[in-house]
Amino acid sequence: MKLLILGGTLFLGRALVEAALARSHEVTVFHRGRHRKEPIPGVESLLGDRDGRLDALAGREWDAVVDTSGYVPRLVRASAELLAERVRRYIFVSSISVYADFSRPTPEDAALATMPESEQEEVTGATYGPLKVLSEKAVAETLPERALIVRPGLIVGPHDPTNRFTYWTGRVARGGEVLAPGSPEAPVQFIDVRDLGQWLVRMIEREEVGTYNATGPDRLLTMADFLDGCRAASASDARFTWVSEQFLAEQGVAPWSELPLWLPASTGTHAYFSRTDIGPALAAGLAFRPLGETIRDTLAWQRGRVDRKLPEKAGVPMPDVALAAEREHALLEAWHRQGET
Repeated sequence: MKLLILGGTLFLGRALVEAALARSHEVTVFHRGRHRKEPIPGVESLLGDRDGRLDALAGREWDAVVDTSGYVPRLVRASAELLAERVRRYIFVSSISVYADFSRPTPEDAALATMPESEQEEVTGATYGPLKVLSEKAVAETLPERALIVRPGLIVGPHDPTNRFTYWTGRVARGGEVLAPGSPEAPVQFIDVRDLGQWLVRMIEREEVGTYNATGPDRLLTMADFLDGCRAASASDARFTWVSEQFLAEQGVAPWSELPLWLPASTGTHAYFSRTDIGPALAAGLAFRPLGETIRDTLAWQRGRVDRKLPEKAGVPMPDVALAAEREHALLEAWHRQGET
């Protein structure tokens, strides 16, 4: 097959390229040239910009396009309209953040977040999900019955441009006393970027359409399981001190950003954020490598990484805001003092 990837040089795009090449497909990537200057071996590279510089895509045909870089509905619609008569399938990578209410289960037909279809295009924590909803709508309207909408949860693994999953792999590997948030039994979900990329390629080969949640694993994974996995994979001497949600709230610790993967259970508003239903994706062949492999490979990439600068995503630098060592130490000291009184 001939595949076009809109954004194929960073994280998921990179994994898609590798998965497609491994199955002998012909791959073209369309990107701005900001994050990778040198050619990708065996891959055709087209330079341009989704905002008004799509000329390189004109007059070409592909079997399918995978849109990994669509965040603004106007720009997603522009690429969908340009490619509608040039591709057989349009695969749009969305997010589970599209759902309106995480206090209840979120199957694919659950209510979606809303916002006015205006000129609001700034991608923020509040607008990310609704903008993805409108982007999904643009693809579905432009290519009816030819669109595959995939809604991943947290994507992790080597080349991760965020400091969420990698905060924990790196922190546990350093060892010592580690602040662990909330309950050890709290569920967590994420998907290895390579598992997602390989599954997407197989879905394209079968010409699947429709909408799928795509996160993992295929069993309940608790925060304690995950942290124990990090300790085992790194062979560190880490010991976990579980700190209550009330204390963390009193200390102003920001869930998910300062302590990634943690969302307070006490409010109930995110009760199902880490319990997303992935039954349809499992039935469609989504499979997962062992957790230890994901952790070990991610940690090996972290340790060998030279450039520590976080790349831009959706035109906005992704902040490195996870808990600093000094703040973690101060919080642990305060937690222990509280226990002594």
